[in-house]
Amino acid sequence: QVQLVESGGGLVQPGGSLRLSCVSSGFTLLGIGWFRQAPGKEREGVSCISSNDGNTYYKDYVKGRFTMSRDNAKNTVYLQMSNLKPEDTALYYCATDCEHLGRQGVWGQGTLVTVSS
Repeated sequence: QVQLVESGGGLVQPGGSLRLSCVSSGFTLLGIGWFRQAPGKEREGVSCISSNDGNTYYKDYVKGRFTMSRDNAKNTVYLQMSNLKPEDTALYYCATDCEHLGRQGVWGQGTLVTVSS
């Protein structure tokens, strides 16, 4: 089965940048994307590479700041985050089946991003 491992989280100052990585093993026909969950808040989608059309979709609150990319040779997807804000603080997950909120997909363990001065 597919396994996902996230990395790259850490502490960063507001306005700073950070790149998250998600290394996958195995095979899936499902899309892959990023989600995040802050303590006490509902998990929310961040970005998604659709398996249907191949396009990358972003939530409005990250458009212009976050960029998702894929390196097939390295079996890795990335989330390049810039101009980070305190409200971006959350546990970030990558998951397959992002088109359907990852409900039928595989999830990684998450990597913590903390945006604070």
